[in-house]
Amino acid sequence: MKKDYYEILGISKSATEKEIKKAYRKKAIQYHPDKNPDDKSAEDKFKEAAEAYEILSNADKKARYDQYGHAAFEAGGGSGFGGGGMNMDDIFSQFGDVFGGFSGGGFSGFGGGNARVKGSNLRIRVKLSLEEIVNGVEKKVKVKRLIKAKGVTYKTCTACNGQGQVTRITNTILGRMQTATTCPTCHGAGESIDHRPSGANAQGLIEKEENVSIKIPAGVVEGVQLKVSGKGNEAPGNSISGDLLVVIQEKPHDKLKREGNNLHYDMYVSIPEAILGESKEIDTLTGKVRIKIEAGTQSGKILRLRGKGLPSLDGYGKGDLLIHVNVWTPKNLSKDQKIFFEQVKTDGNFKPLPSNSDKSFFEKVKDMFS
Repeated sequence: MKKDYYEILGISKSATEKEIKKAYRKKAIQYHPDKNPDDKSAEDKFKEAAEAYEILSNADKKARYDQYGHAAFEAGGGSGFGGGGMNMDDIFSQFGDVFGGFSGGGFSGFGGGNARVKGSNLRIRVKLSLEEIVNGVEKKVKVKRLIKAKGVTYKTCTACNGQGQVTRITNTILGRMQTATTCPTCHGAGESIDHRPSGANAQGLIEKEENVSIKIPAGVVEGVQLKVSGKGNEAPGNSISGDLLVVIQEKPHDKLKREGNNLHYDMYVSIPEAILGESKEIDTLTGKVRIKIEAGTQSGKILRLRGKGLPSLDGYGKGDLLIHVNVWTPKNLSKDQKIFFEQVKTDGNFKPLPSNSDKSFFEKVKDMFS
């Protein structure tokens, strides 16, 4: 089981953005590979700290992590940011700014120069049924992504000498100021195209359709975004691939309505069934369940089947299945049926006499959310 991101960085949930950045910087310097050569344990801690910072430094991702835990970011077998198994090139290319003021010198990957370019991300939507959500599912999807064409070659960019950045010195009233910006020629890659095969674009890339496997955890909700690292577009030169972002959509169910992790089911019973009692079988997401309708059941009664709802995305507990009993009143009666009900209409036993134990609709709704 993964460690808590707050625990990894040694901070509390109330930590500010500045405190999160400071804590990550401290951990990354402590476990940086250049300070701990050939130390697998230090490398793992370095990656853990970067993964924690990648989530907690982003307000949206932090909110999803606080609500759903690690499961909110798991897909595709768990590789790359948000899914375990960090990529060192990702760390160096994305978080170099955190070390912009570090004076220790010599740390590879930090400070901007020669940072590997990352390809653009792709985004797709995946529709899931409640049956798939209750157990989790592995989906195979076709994705069109840009990859390097076969036979393409690159050479060192002459504009930046392979640094990926160009330095400009300007004279100001405060003196000479030096600024570094991304090279406009190679867009930070440090390389430009040397040989472009037929059919490739100006960056030496071609579009290819691939089958991608996506592991979706149980309990996902509408709008949750998962990530499959390295399955986005490639970039030219000595680069790393972008990511595939998977947005979850939920298919409507013909009988069940979802509310958080709880499910709602409308059960209709006849007047005789409500009066005499009955045993009825219904379909749930995990199989058939037999429900006992007690004699004298009132319309609007709610039966709760605990643990028959959807699992929590963080893996702790399950919701309930709430069965709403509706007594069905026929609109058309035969002559004999009308005579029968005319006879019992004035019978005191058929007169509504709710007791204090018979809750109102609003009380039932209140109980559902308590």
